Amino acid sequence: MARVESSPRRLPLSHRRAFVQRHTRLREVDGLPGIRLHLADAVDPVWHATEETLGLDDAPIPFWAFAWAGGLALSRWLIDHPDEVAGRTVLDFATGSGLVGIVAARVGATVSAVDVDPFAEAAVALNARANRVHIGYAARDLLDEPPPSVDVLLAADTWYESPLADRVLPWLRAASARGVRVLVGDPGRKYLPPAESGFAELARYPVRTTTTLEDREVVEGRVFEVS
Repeated sequence: MARVESSPRRLPLSHRRAFVQRHTRLREVDGLPGIRLHLADAVDPVWHATEETLGLDDAPIPFWAFAWAGGLALSRWLIDHPDEVAGRTVLDFATGSGLVGIVAARVGATVSAVDVDPFAEAAVALNARANRVHIGYAARDLLDEPPPSVDVLLAADTWYESPLADRVLPWLRAASARGVRVLVGDPGRKYLPPAESGFAELARYPVRTTTTLEDREVVEGRVFEVS
């Protein structure tokens, strides 16, 4: 998830959906059989198009246009452990493309998703439809609110910058303290808290990402439970 710092142009959802379709192609996600997403081939073209369309010089990275390492690992874990979310209410925080929420819905969870990127809503709608699942969506910054009353909170790839990490950590801990099971996916980015901060590692997966922003083609994604 990324925060838009200046005021972007407001586009109807139909325009945002058309933008996502124009700058991505629907394809299967490596390592997740049966899961398809609208994904971009390269970062720079869709990033520049986003800035031009929104009228911004500082548009966030189009996280919604790629399958990131943390989300891939967390998705793999959900497929391996479907009973952890099946029949439960799940929030996919900072959903991006909607990948993790889609996988949770595929294994039987009731899923809602949230993100602040103006194109994420369109990407999630298109990707949910491509995978024949329903996902509720809210376009707001939940970090300014108490954690929601759900059974499971999923948060992938939220540790790439200090300002966001500083806000996310206490919020996730507050959710855990309220009895929400908090699961995190990340490849070990700089701002990921250490194990002594209440991050218990559950699994590791080698994952192949769809973005050149990672420093290598195959990344080791990790899954944690937050206490």
